[in-house]
Amino acid sequence: MTTDTLLVEPAAIEAAISRALSGGAEFAEVFVEDRRSVAIGLDDRKVEHLSTGRDRGAGIRVIAGETTGFAHTADLSAAGLLAAAEAAAAIARAGDAGTRRVAFEGRRAGALSNTTVAPEGVSKADKVELLHRADEAARATGGEIVQVSAGYRDSRRRILVANSEGLLVGDDQVRIRFSVNCVASGDSGLQTGYENLALTIGFELFDRYGVEEVAEQAAHRALGKLTARPAPSGVLPVVIKRGSGGVLFHEACGHGLEADHIAKDASTFAGRVGQMVASPFVTLVDDGTVAEQWGTATIDDEGRASQRNVLIDHGVLTDYLWDHLRARKEGRLSSGNGRRQSYQHLPMVRMTNTFLLAGEEDPDELVAQTPYGIYVAKLGGGQVNTATGDFVFGMTEAYLIEDGHLTQPLRNANLIGNGPEVLTRIDAVANDFAMSPGSCGKDGQSVPVGCGQPTLRVTGITVGGTADA
Repeated sequence: MTTDTLLVEPAAIEAAISRALSGGAEFAEVFVEDRRSVAIGLDDRKVEHLSTGRDRGAGIRVIAGETTGFAHTADLSAAGLLAAAEAAAAIARAGDAGTRRVAFEGRRAGALSNTTVAPEGVSKADKVELLHRADEAARATGGEIVQVSAGYRDSRRRILVANSEGLLVGDDQVRIRFSVNCVASGDSGLQTGYENLALTIGFELFDRYGVEEVAEQAAHRALGKLTARPAPSGVLPVVIKRGSGGVLFHEACGHGLEADHIAKDASTFAGRVGQMVASPFVTLVDDGTVAEQWGTATIDDEGRASQRNVLIDHGVLTDYLWDHLRARKEGRLSSGNGRRQSYQHLPMVRMTNTFLLAGEEDPDELVAQTPYGIYVAKLGGGQVNTATGDFVFGMTEAYLIEDGHLTQPLRNANLIGNGPEVLTRIDAVANDFAMSPGSCGKDGQSVPVGCGQPTLRVTGITVGGTADA
């Protein structure tokens, strides 16, 4: 990527950084972003919305002692950047420990030229056709499917990061997401099923994967719940299918390994580097370089190269996740985990692709060796207390395990537990592995992330079902 792609001259960036440092600050950073997006939604065989978006601007951060000044502007001219730099520097010079923000309204830059990215070259009609194909495939699975909604979204995000340490680097990120939600009607009432497909690649995504498969999976999930029985309740062994439970470890464990939580002593993992915090079967990694995954990027939003970070190695806590600000205070390098939602936001410590490494067990054997328990084929949403790791997650698709076999589908159940405790209760990890995409929210910001794990077994998690165990 070149700086002129974003219509920002290096001289303008240098002048802004010089202005930001003129009051004695020790660090200044310019973050420039240009984002395009297309979003299409289909519901009940009709296109309900079709929107395109474009957002461009710069955020300037200035650090003086314990004070961070931040200003953002949509004016990418040299004058606009200088004004934002002066505002951020003035905040930093105020000397009050903390962060304040100033926003500037500016002219909207014109369209980029000579830019070719696959999604931008595909007609909206072809994108809408994908949604209609998914709708037809879902309805073809059975007459009980009474409603289908499908969504398509693509985005291209160009960023440029420069700072007073001499950094000048950029990235060009393209992401596509396709999702289907189905509603089935039967004697048990209305039941829903959901599936999505998302990678950090272009429109070739649909040469590799059929939207019909996504739709059929969502439909079968809804249909299966029509004959599902209420889940048992109590502390039970739980086998979690590959890829489907990564969100549990992301939410219940990953956030507790972010350095800002550690600095605030708001994590059960604080001060425990070098200690055994999980089963020896557990190796937890955060890796922003995994090809094509949802949280993958060449650099983070502070310009640090993405990298592979081993957080827990065979049960032993080895490190935390770091952004530039926290790492700087500790006299170390960032781990490439400084991320922000947009140029209007300050970066903070965030995960990228977080996952458990595969083990050596046969995934089928994990079920066969379980006399009675729950098999989770897909986890749903939930709530987590990041300070304690306590969580509640819904089970989108689950089955009863009886005598080492999957028997009846289950519905209406949650997994209730504590993330750090669950890590110690993992007694088997299979040799399969899969990733799934997600969106991570933290302090009002949302960023794309990947989650993953092989099939694994937890000796006991509280299942909040509606039937007796």
